[in-house]
Amino acid sequence: MRIKDLEAFRAEVRAFLDENLTPELRDAAALQAGVYSEGDVCRSWHQTLYQKGWVAPSWPEKYGGPGWTPIQRMIFESECAAAGAPILPGMSILMCGPVLIRFGTEEQKSFFLPRILSGEHFWCQGYSEPQAGSDLASLRCAAVRDGDDYVINGTKIWTTHAHYANWIFMLVRTSTEGRRQDGISFVLAPMDTPGITITPILSMSGEHEVNQLFFDDVRIPMSNRVGDENEGFKIAKYLLEFERGGGDAGMQVSLVLKWLDEALVQAEAQGFKLRDSSYLTKRAEIEIDLLALTWTQRRIVSELETGQSVGDVSASLLKLTASDLYQHATELALATLGPYGAVDQRVALGEDEGLIGPRYGAVFGARYLNGRAQSIFGGTSEIQHTIIARSVIGR
Repeated sequence: MRIKDLEAFRAEVRAFLDENLTPELRDAAALQAGVYSEGDVCRSWHQTLYQKGWVAPSWPEKYGGPGWTPIQRMIFESECAAAGAPILPGMSILMCGPVLIRFGTEEQKSFFLPRILSGEHFWCQGYSEPQAGSDLASLRCAAVRDGDDYVINGTKIWTTHAHYANWIFMLVRTSTEGRRQDGISFVLAPMDTPGITITPILSMSGEHEVNQLFFDDVRIPMSNRVGDENEGFKIAKYLLEFERGGGDAGMQVSLVLKWLDEALVQAEAQGFKLRDSSYLTKRAEIEIDLLALTWTQRRIVSELETGQSVGDVSASLLKLTASDLYQHATELALATLGPYGAVDQRVALGEDEGLIGPRYGAVFGARYLNGRAQSIFGGTSEIQHTIIARSVIGR
């Protein structure tokens, strides 16, 4: 697209956000410490984007997406981040949808894709297990054939938003022969299937984002398998490119800096001076690294424009760098605000009564604690370093 056309598109996105991103939605997004927006906040923004036809930026028009180029998607995502829009959970639109588009049957596409777009289906991801995190090949949750069904037994852990979801896509072991990676299949299951139990896990920051799931003789039809049996590891690697490399990798870092700026303005209006030379130095370091990350992503977007995929190495590079930067940004916020950012007060958000100290510091402690998981989920930072290193030494 020509520069003039891209500028017109950016103006259209900004006008849409100005009209539809209400102050209530902005405030709700700013007051959440988790990775994704939750509950009613997510559903409300999803429906707004769905009505506009913009809820699935990466999907082709054939399946209900806007048919945007990678550059248009980058513009849309960066403008949403700058405006403080809620971050929609990625399991439905960003992960499950592209997998179905690439590997699903026509029947699966016609049934699931419209329901993902509309928000009728809210998905969670069943990958990790207590003994199988970044090393997914060691998973044990088993699916055994019984007639035209699979019978699933085992457990999944760290399952984000399983308490909201009505469907789950998951990796299950369908064979113990040969390499561990070759005995895994990718299946879909309704969350109300008998035998599925959801157990909440509260993070140290206080959120109920994740859960442990137990599967006891859970029966699903074999038609709910995506791809061939024992092909699941290949599909999982494809999906992880979207989890690690999709979207604006620096979005959350930019948001933390934006929220910190707003907090500092409020603090200074009350007579506090919190910006010193140490703050300015650390802030400059983060902004420089964020700029480098942004230009790296723009280079990758230019490659996507030519039909190339994100690829394992680029996805790992984005995920690793964004995780580190987010942790540095939340550390800076907490250190700068000091005791005003250290108290977990989200129980009092929405009410001025009961707050200790200024309202602007009420979520920074929780955001810092939640950010400790950034270098773990989606493949630990150690795993990302290994992927990058192997590409260099050719192994």
